[in-house]
Formats: sequence, C-alpha cells, structure tokens
Amino acid sequence: MSILPAAPPARAVLTADGQSIATYEFGDDPHAPVVLAVHGFASSSVGNWLVTGWVRELGRAGYRVVALDQRGHGASSKPHDPAAYTMEALTADVRAVIDTYLLDEVTVVGYSLGARVGWHAALELPVQIRRAVLGGIPDGDPLTRFKVDEAKAFLADGTPVDDRLTRAYLDMAAGLRGNDLVALVALVEGMRGGARPDPDNAPRQPLLFATGSQDRILAASRELAEAAPAGEFYEVPGRNHFNAPTSRDFRGAALDFLART
Repeated sequence: MSILPAAPPARAVLTADGQSIATYEFGDDPHAPVVLAVHGFASSSVGNWLVTGWVRELGRAGYRVVALDQRGHGASSKPHDPAAYTMEALTADVRAVIDTYLLDEVTVVGYSLGARVGWHAALELPVQIRRAVLGGIPDGDPLTRFKVDEAKAFLADGTPVDDRLTRAYLDMAAGLRGNDLVALVALVEGMRGGARPDPDNAPRQPLLFATGSQDRILAASRELAEAAPAGEFYEVPGRNHFNAPTSRDFRGAALDFLART
C-alpha cells in the first residue's frame, strides 16, 4: 500500500491564448495557506511533487497544494509551435491558475524551469506571491547548449544525435510516459534567448534558493540568492540537478523556510 496520496483528477484552467493547463489540488481546508507548485522541464506535477514526497510533507505541515502541469507537459496542452513557449506565456499560465482558483496569496515552490517561471511570476505578481522556494535555478538559459537542429532531425527521421547533452535530455524526456518530444523541443526553441533571471532586478519577497552540491549551476544559483534583497541559499548535499527534488534535506530546508517566513 502506497503512503503517497493518489493524484486527484486534473482540473483544466483555460488560458488567454487558448491552452488548457492541468491543475491538481491536494488538501481540502479552504483556510490553509496555499503552495503553488511549478515543476521542471520534461517533468510534471506528479513526477516532480507527488511521487517525491513534497505533497505529503507540505500537507502534513498544514499547507494546501495546488500544482500545475506547465504547457507542453503532463496533461496540459502541448502545442508544437515554438511561439507558444515564451516566459511571458508561462508566467501568464501561473496568473491564470491563481485567478481561476481565486487565490489571494500563495507561496510558489518551483524547480529548474519552474523556478525560472517562479522568479518572473514573483516579479509580476508581488501581492499574490508572498514568498518562493526556487530550486535549481541558474542565472542564464540552461538549455542554450541544447542542439535544436539535431533534436528535430532525430524526431523527423531518426538521425542519430551527436551532442551528448542533447541526447541526454531527449533520453530523459522519452523515459517519462506521456511526454511529447516535439512539444518539448518546441519549448526549448521558443524560450531560447528570452527572459532570464536578472540579478539587478530580483524579486523582493523572501526567497529560498536551493541547488545540489553536485550541480554545475551551483555558483550561479548562489549569486542569485546573494543578489535578492531577501534571499537565502541552501546547498542540497550530495545531489545533482536531476535528483535534487527527491532530497529529504531539500524538503526539510524548504519547510523550515516556510515556517520562519
């Protein structure tokens, strides 16, 4: 018998540009403080937050969790047009979820791509987003090395991918049931060169930055924390970019931060 709660049925939130964003609500206390959970690239609400124990621990701490599958992921719409994937579109999806659920204020917990979205959403929604946990967030575009042309050729006719990083991302994405590789490659292409965290314009809310000790973006994440007026940093021991979300230490640091702030 699993000690993890089953995922509730997805509730669709419609966006201004006609996309459907799948959301999941855990906890039925309408007065409980809300955590809005935003997953990373090629993951999903279930993969990033439910099976890793985050939903369970947040619930035990008294929080109601609203998690969303970002566009291109999970049970949400998966457009194949790169123009559908901009930071503006992804932060607008967060706003749509907050508005649809009639949430006056939330805490954002985001990882990797979700942390980048959380940074920009915190800038745009300083009243609704009161604080945030930003895991695995770099100060630049982490997918600039991704070879979009090689990925497209592979998806079109099976041409082998020579670039090791591109092949690793494709293998990771292909290993998760339900992923649409064409949509994910379109997301990489659409977000390339777009908005990124700017240390000179950091959100002013309390922010906890957390990055694995074996993650190559560790120093860049730490610099963002130092630039944020109310930023803190936690180094997740013994973890890299891909397995940090499963860390009990990471969850504990996040819960401690939420309790203090």
